[in-house]
Amino acid sequence: MAFQQRAALLCLFLFLHAWNVRGGVEVTTHESVEVYLGDSAEIQCRFNFTEASAIRNFFVQWFVKDKDSGSRSRIYYGKYNTVDIAVDDDTEYSGRINVTLDQHRTQLTLQEVQLSDEREFICQVNGVSAGAEESKTHLRVFAPPDAPVIKSVQSGISITNEMPSKVATCEARNGFPKANITWYRNNMPLVPSAGRVNVWTGDTVEPNALYSVQSTLEYLVVKEDQNANFSCEVSFFVPGAIRTAESSSVGITVYYPTTMVEVWRESPKGLVKEGDTVELRCQGDGNPPPSFIFSKIEEDSVSVDLESRSNVLMLQSVTRRDGGVYRCRLRDDDIQKGDMELSVKYLDPAVVVPKESEVMLKGEDLIASCNALSNLATSTVWYKDGRMVGRGNTLHLQDATYETAGEYLCEVTVPELPSLHTSGSVHIIVHGGPQLVGDEQEVHLEEAVGRSVNLSCEARGHPAPSITWIFVGSQSWHEVFSKSSEHVTRSVVSVAVNSDISAVCNTSNDFGIDVKAFSIKAIPLVTSSAPFSPEGSGVIIVVIILSLLLLAILGSVLYFLHKKGKIPCGRSGKQAISKEKTAKDDIVVEMKNNGNGKSEDAVLLKAVNGDKNGTSEQ
Repeated sequence: MAFQQRAALLCLFLFLHAWNVRGGVEVTTHESVEVYLGDSAEIQCRFNFTEASAIRNFFVQWFVKDKDSGSRSRIYYGKYNTVDIAVDDDTEYSGRINVTLDQHRTQLTLQEVQLSDEREFICQVNGVSAGAEESKTHLRVFAPPDAPVIKSVQSGISITNEMPSKVATCEARNGFPKANITWYRNNMPLVPSAGRVNVWTGDTVEPNALYSVQSTLEYLVVKEDQNANFSCEVSFFVPGAIRTAESSSVGITVYYPTTMVEVWRESPKGLVKEGDTVELRCQGDGNPPPSFIFSKIEEDSVSVDLESRSNVLMLQSVTRRDGGVYRCRLRDDDIQKGDMELSVKYLDPAVVVPKESEVMLKGEDLIASCNALSNLATSTVWYKDGRMVGRGNTLHLQDATYETAGEYLCEVTVPELPSLHTSGSVHIIVHGGPQLVGDEQEVHLEEAVGRSVNLSCEARGHPAPSITWIFVGSQSWHEVFSKSSEHVTRSVVSVAVNSDISAVCNTSNDFGIDVKAFSIKAIPLVTSSAPFSPEGSGVIIVVIILSLLLLAILGSVLYFLHKKGKIPCGRSGKQAISKEKTAKDDIVVEMKNNGNGKSEDAVLLKAVNGDKNGTSEQ
């Protein structure tokens, strides 16, 4: 039935044209429609009739044109204002197209566009009496390719190559239509140039009918390309635009000969001193890095090869003999080489003159020297008992005294290299006769009878002086302290005072003698011989009691002031003579009655030395 309808329509169309029936229809479509692969495509067709009657009686047909043979096949037929509408069966579009139709427009919608759908779609409108017209639309299908993948060559490329060498390949897969590839060096496009840049491009049709495009870059590399970045960019069509995608950047390994050799000291930093471990390194500007040989240039310009590891030379515990010129040269090329001079700083042990010890006589002068050999400027400081006594390599000792004697230390340092230092010492001994300590040659003392007094005598000298005592007026004495060192002797004696005493401290050694005199005046105890009378004794007792009260009050006041800090405790200055304190000082007051020969009454008043209270007894 459908076939008969189509045949009748075709006959009617031919009949109308044969008789040249006057009428007309105008059909318009878009020249092309662009769509992504897999999307839906909408192809519109508009038409206008010159006769109003034709609007009520027309039909539309859609055809596709074969890309290879040029023949066309109908895929749709529809008559306006009837139910006579149908999509042709058994075509590649059966089930994938949908057509709408009204008085002035028809639209064909194609689902799930495929690559084979890129062809011409023809819209034909037949107005019967108005005649037939058609218009065509070219459906274009696009599939963006995958991101480009770039791969550089793994081997190095020598700058000595005379022709361009393969640098990298770039591929953009699964695109439609074919994509274009452009090469870049450091973001600047590379234009093919004979003998400089070659670009080879090819493509492959994948099983899914998409294109994969491959491009190979050949480039004449130079030394500066060792840090260059190469990349590729793929450009492709999409509906209504052109898009691009860039690859990652890759570098290449450039081989070039060594034209310069540099040698330097890696460690230690700063100045090198004896005992350091020195690391020398060598480097050339060639690639791949060359192999080196280290050597030392001796005074006669003879080069002595040294054992090294790769481009490193280690010198363990260097001495001043290791200083000199070190050379690094290519193993296979004696022309390219580099030199450096190694200077090893040193400081020899300090030499002190006089050595170890020196004996001086009192009053003499001496010049001591301290020297340490170094190839840097040095600084020398002298110390005695931890105190600085001089600067420079010489020390002047003038008018020697016993204070001059002792150990003198010289320290030699290198300001530019503080870790270099040395020291030496000399022991000074001053010989001379005894010299008593203190300004007084004669000491005068007073002491109460019955008490003891300490006499002290101290003398300096070398050899250490001996001390002897001579007493006149007393034989009751004994030595309570005695000490002798290298230069000083001290003696302390305790003397009982019974009468006036004269004492002499005699000091002597091999170089002389010295004496110190002591004079002790004995003070007797005070007693009363007044006659006793009862009235007088009563008055005396009252006086004594009042005196004791006053003494108690005075003692309380003094104690109070002492506690408040108003009276300082202790003595200022030095005292060579110390008194031996007795346990108590007895004060005896004896009163006799001058009356009728009656018995005598004695009043004894005792006070403990240092106490504030006393006791009275009658």
